[in-house]
Amino acid sequence: MKNKFTILGCGSSLGSPWITDYWGSCDKKNPKNIRTRCSAHFYYEGMSIMIDTSPDIKLQFKKNNIKNIDAVIYSHEHADQTAGIFELRPFVWKNKKKIKIYGSKKTISRLKNHYTYCFLPRFGYKPILSANTIKNNFKISKKKKFIHIKAFDVQHGMIKSTAYVFKNIAYISDCNHIPSKYFKFLRNLDYLIIDCLKRNKHPSHFNFSEAVDLSKKIKAKKTILTNLHVDLDYKKLKRKLPKNIIPAYDGLNFNF
Repeated sequence: MKNKFTILGCGSSLGSPWITDYWGSCDKKNPKNIRTRCSAHFYYEGMSIMIDTSPDIKLQFKKNNIKNIDAVIYSHEHADQTAGIFELRPFVWKNKKKIKIYGSKKTISRLKNHYTYCFLPRFGYKPILSANTIKNNFKISKKKKFIHIKAFDVQHGMIKSTAYVFKNIAYISDCNHIPSKYFKFLRNLDYLIIDCLKRNKHPSHFNFSEAVDLSKKIKAKKTILTNLHVDLDYKKLKRKLPKNIIPAYDGLNFNF
C-alpha cells in the first residue's frame, strides 16, 4: 500500500451540519460541506496511524475503508479530538495487543483520568491502550519499519495543543498561535494542514486571514485548511484562495 495521508474529518467541534440540522452559511447541496469532527490518518511503510479519535471515528473508518490501527497520536485533550477513544477496542481484540498512543504529558494525564478503563483494569474490562508521553522528537515503529515525528507545543486558547511534523507534512488542527522559534520546522513544507475555524477572529483558533498569512509566511507548497465552522462554505471559501491553498473536506487524501 502506498504511503497516504487522509483527512478523516475537517469540521469544528459540532461538525456540519449541527445536530439541529443548522448549516450556517454552508450550502447543504454540496457534499463537501458535510463535515465530521477533526481527525486524520496516514499509512506509512505498512503502519496505520491515527491523529486524534473524534466522536465520528466509526463513520470515518467505514467511509475510508480503514481496517486496522497501530498507533494514535493526540493533539490535545478536548472531547472533539478524543471522545471516540473507546471505539479502538475491537482492534485490540482483533490484534490481541494494546494500541500505543502518544501525546504530551498533560494530554496523556487527562486521557487517563477521563478514560481510566482504557488504561487500567476496571470492572472486568481489560486495558486497551499503552500510553507514551512525548516531548520533542519521537518515533513509531512496527517490525523493522519506523517513522520519525517532530512534536512541539502551540497555543490553543487557554491550553497548549501539540503540532506534528513528519515527512515534510505538518498537522496543526487546533491553534491560534505558533511561537516563532518553531517556524524552522515549518519552512517549505510539502503540506501544511492548519486550523481555520471562522471568518472572524477567535480566541482559540486561527481564522481565515490568519491561516492564509501563516501559509504565505512559511511558504508551504500546499496548504489545507481544516477545523472549518459552518460559516465557511466550501465553494465560497475555495474561490477566495490562491491555487496552493485549499479547504479540506472529509476524505481528502494525498500520497507522500
